[in-house]
Amino acid sequence: MATDAEPVSADLISDVMKIQTQAFTSLFGQMVPVERAAEAEPTVQWAEIVGRLQSMWADFQVEQLTRTSAEAPSHFADPVRWAATAEGVFRQLPFTNPEVQQKLWNDGLSLVNAVFGQYGLGPRADDAAPQPELPRSDRRFADPEWRRQPFFAMLHQLYLMMSEQVTGLAEAVEGLEPARKAQLLFATRAMVDALSPANFPLTNPVALARATETRGESLVRGFENMLDDMRKGQLTHTRPGAFVLGENIAVTPGKVVFETPLYQLIQYTPTTDKVLATPLVIFPPWINRFYILDLNAKKSFVRWAVEQGITVFMVSWKSADASLADVVWDDYVAAQIEAVDFARERLGVPSVHTIGYCVAGTTLAATLAVLARKGEGDKVASATFFTAQVDFEEAGDLKNFIDDQQIETLGHLSPEGYLDGRYLAASFNLLRGNDLIWNYVERNYLKGEDYPAFDLLHWNGDVTNLPARWHRDYLRDLYRDNRLAVADSLSACGVPIDLHRIATPTYIQAGREDHIAPPRSVWKLKRYLAGPATFVLAGSGHIAGVVNPPSSGKYQYWTNPDSPETLEDFVAGAKEHAGSWWPHWAQWLRALDPAEVPAKGKRKPGGRGDKVLEDAPGRYVAAR
Repeated sequence: MATDAEPVSADLISDVMKIQTQAFTSLFGQMVPVERAAEAEPTVQWAEIVGRLQSMWADFQVEQLTRTSAEAPSHFADPVRWAATAEGVFRQLPFTNPEVQQKLWNDGLSLVNAVFGQYGLGPRADDAAPQPELPRSDRRFADPEWRRQPFFAMLHQLYLMMSEQVTGLAEAVEGLEPARKAQLLFATRAMVDALSPANFPLTNPVALARATETRGESLVRGFENMLDDMRKGQLTHTRPGAFVLGENIAVTPGKVVFETPLYQLIQYTPTTDKVLATPLVIFPPWINRFYILDLNAKKSFVRWAVEQGITVFMVSWKSADASLADVVWDDYVAAQIEAVDFARERLGVPSVHTIGYCVAGTTLAATLAVLARKGEGDKVASATFFTAQVDFEEAGDLKNFIDDQQIETLGHLSPEGYLDGRYLAASFNLLRGNDLIWNYVERNYLKGEDYPAFDLLHWNGDVTNLPARWHRDYLRDLYRDNRLAVADSLSACGVPIDLHRIATPTYIQAGREDHIAPPRSVWKLKRYLAGPATFVLAGSGHIAGVVNPPSSGKYQYWTNPDSPETLEDFVAGAKEHAGSWWPHWAQWLRALDPAEVPAKGKRKPGGRGDKVLEDAPGRYVAAR
């Protein structure tokens, strides 16, 4: 996002961590709720807790001083810088306007009177009493502790009112270009979310109550969690050590059959006697680990596809290091063509089916255009796009991170030629800050709760580094300048890219609630294709909309056999189907070419005479 101040990014999270630290280690005597003072531990107990926290903080500071800059996990800015960010956002809003000030004052006064009027002279006597009828509700403040005392009721109600007012002021700002207006709105919402009283120990009654109940041990555990995250420069979402590659995630049997400095190619072991003659090559996004499509036996798209009698190849991209500093988009396009050719030659088939997920789908479109221009389009029998965009005019909230300032910042964050994946993780988490940041700050830092063992959250935190040069080109040429949508504006491997030349049958999947690749943006791919295209709108978002196995019985999807011109027309005439869209895709794939062959020879990787490199999931997926 762009403001006149520093960008809101991982620094915002780390600065709030520092503010948490200051709150944890000061004013500790105020942490026992007034009405529970008689039940509190003796002063000596709380003094011991304070001493432990201060000792932990002192040890952490000494530890950080002894680390070299190369060992430092990430940049932690001073809280003043975060305050400057807030100032940069809010000074664009008309707070100095007398009418605005008067309205804020009047609304605030009315709200205070309304809240205190619910309580009379004191706090609620017990939980069995009727709940106060407060003007505003929000799931962040659903715990009864937020209504037990009038102070905390007033505090969170004033926060919700101010959130509405500040967001409304941002929405009413005039005279900004659409992109700058969207950035202002995003920055405003991010700052408002960050300033919630639920995010700070002294203003969170649930955290205070937990501290009293655990005699302060919840604070010690939460402080340990926070310091651990500060050491590694990344927010933790799931229990460390709960998942091990090849043991309880990414466990579908297979072999690494090919390797380059950029990727490994995995071929999975068939489970049926016969398989489709045309194999499938999957290109996952290199922003994340491939095993989002192979989380476990129940959720694995890979395992399910193998069970449908499909020979599946999976690309496992290498997390970038200094050796990949010069990698550009051409290299990823060339890698996709190389993987297609390898699978064809290995199995002796004329063509392959392909899948491109997210940014790998964007690149797959470019690959198809390159092959078409070279007269080699028949190497790909079909292309399936999972939540992929080629026209970035309406690319969603991620565009708030793309401008000259942000692109220049990437250069400073990647002195060795690659971008640390933790910065990207922080940016993606900010898109859903309350769900992926502040929820965990409250639970794991303030309340000291144990982390859950959740494979999807483990994958979300298993970040990958990106070649910085390529990433800057991608953001500038595609997200900012939208050049892929212009015929021959870009080229790859020395070949101009014109998406209109793609005649390959395509299957386009979009997530109805996708905030990374909005369905309106994904739909636009249809405009650029010369071949037949099937569009499916799936329930949920960027991940759950894709990873939705039939066995889960969750969500739904929509199809429309007509030829609607717009997404709105598609939705208006669409038929809703319960459950997963995967079987619909498999039927579409088989209809293109139902021919089958015995699952033997090199269809079973690692058999007699078949030289393979190692077992799946391979080394690259474990590289950091």
